[in-house]
Amino acid sequence: MPVSTRLRRPTRTTEEKRGGRKQTEETRPARPAFRARYAALRDERPRAVRAARRTLHVLAAVLIVGALLLPDTAGALRPDRFTRIPAEAIIGAVLLPALPRRPRIVVAALYGAGIAVLTVLNLLDIGFNEYLGRGFNLMLDWGLLDDAQAYVEDSMGHTTATAATVGAVALVLLLVVVMALAAVRLGELLARHRARATRGALVAGTAWITCTALGLQVLGTPVASDRAAAAAKVQARRVVDTLRDEAEFEKAARSDTFAATPPGHLLPDLRGKDVLLTFIESYGRTALEDPVIAPGVTRTLDTGTETLAKAGYRARSGWLTSATFGGSSWLGHSTALSGLWIDNQQRYRTATANDRLTLTKAFGKSGAWDTVGIMPGVQKGWPEAKWFGLDKVYNAFQLGYQGPKFSWSTMPDQYTLEAFQRLEHSKQRDKNLMAEIILTSSHQPWAPLPEMVGWDELGDGSVFDPIRKAGKEPGTLMTDAAKSRQEYGKSVTYSVTALTRWLERYGTDDTVLVFLGDHQPLARVSGPRASRDVPVTIVAKDPKVLERIADWNWTEGLRPAEGAPVWKMDAFRDRFLKAYGSVPHPTEGW
Repeated sequence: MPVSTRLRRPTRTTEEKRGGRKQTEETRPARPAFRARYAALRDERPRAVRAARRTLHVLAAVLIVGALLLPDTAGALRPDRFTRIPAEAIIGAVLLPALPRRPRIVVAALYGAGIAVLTVLNLLDIGFNEYLGRGFNLMLDWGLLDDAQAYVEDSMGHTTATAATVGAVALVLLLVVVMALAAVRLGELLARHRARATRGALVAGTAWITCTALGLQVLGTPVASDRAAAAAKVQARRVVDTLRDEAEFEKAARSDTFAATPPGHLLPDLRGKDVLLTFIESYGRTALEDPVIAPGVTRTLDTGTETLAKAGYRARSGWLTSATFGGSSWLGHSTALSGLWIDNQQRYRTATANDRLTLTKAFGKSGAWDTVGIMPGVQKGWPEAKWFGLDKVYNAFQLGYQGPKFSWSTMPDQYTLEAFQRLEHSKQRDKNLMAEIILTSSHQPWAPLPEMVGWDELGDGSVFDPIRKAGKEPGTLMTDAAKSRQEYGKSVTYSVTALTRWLERYGTDDTVLVFLGDHQPLARVSGPRASRDVPVTIVAKDPKVLERIADWNWTEGLRPAEGAPVWKMDAFRDRFLKAYGSVPHPTEGW
């Protein structure tokens, strides 16, 4: 049949397609209001609409690329870090245009949400590195966010803490949504210009491979970047290492050199002494060596050495490397007293779930000491008291304090020590006394700070009201590292002064004072490359007490020399027990 006469299938009219109903302006379905307004605006102002669309495309690209290149430390937030070629963006540019529309939208949204989650983890890394000197651990550190919220509440009030928490959650959710929308927008843009997108991805990929192969750098920073993939790998490795560490540490915690030592063989060379184990919050090596902070602190230590010497006391000092940095004081306390390296919350839970012989528990087990805990920072239930072996614990509400709080610190250290004197140290008893005392006035944010008052004026602590009112507000220091360093030094000076003056006033011939830091101050005060070292000092009148540690080669006085011996903090328990006559009786498990 000739082509011209070939039978053709009739074309359906609009009326037939609509079931015989002719579509008119009156019967055409109405557009959604937003789309209708957008169409009208596009018709009225096409150039403005095109400019707005291009601006959104650019902002979406900047957001995605910036997130892919975001470093995990504050010091690395430099412009050159954001001028690199991210491999993850090239992969997305290749993958998304190749997908059908619906799968492309889903994959793009997941891609953007994943980048948002990684961005949140990078920001947490920045915060943790800035304050704790380490990155964020997905497995262990979520609980510390609750502690951070409680810290803000104690320091700046409930309203501020609530607003900060709600704001942070809202920002995270907004980031996930915006990042997903940005990825979808870019995916659709690449699909509309598939040919150009493919060529651009090929060029970028070739450039990335070339820069990687040649090791090209700009201002010391590699041009080719796989920062996002590396960050994900680091987080995954932390998870794997944490899971592996849990089993290994549980096994190590069951091995104890002194677990089976009979009571009569524990600390025989300290019998007849009242022993005070005192932790000074954030008392780190920085306080003695930083050029801004050190002058006031070292002068206080040297003055304390001279004053105590006139009262008949002698001291020896060294260094311990803390298991924690910038915070999480309980990890330092438990490491020093247990002989275990407890550097994260998982280890802390594992250790406190076992019947470990802590140093404080050793005093109680010997039968020669009553054991007491003075804990002004404890404001809720504290079941770990049993693990530490403390017969009695005084928390923040049981020391009789009626004065003002000083930011996070519930009461000044001078009051804490006076309360200890009144409630325990001054009492007649059948046994000697061993006390674990926590001094908190040097806890961040170091504003406002208490001042020394007359010991007879302390009363219920109300004397500190005008001092608190005249002090600095926490917010004035939180973003000012220079002021934070100055006030940190003053806080340590105050804590050391309160402790040495208490010893001078209330100490006896049989008093043995051990005081040490729990950790260094946060990184923005101590510096990004600061060690984890903290000072440790033993003070006593009886020369035999210090003779027992002569082979430790510690420095005379309250101030350890720069080159004094440095031990890991978990070595302190065993060295202390052995120095004072304890006989090891190991056990491999219970």
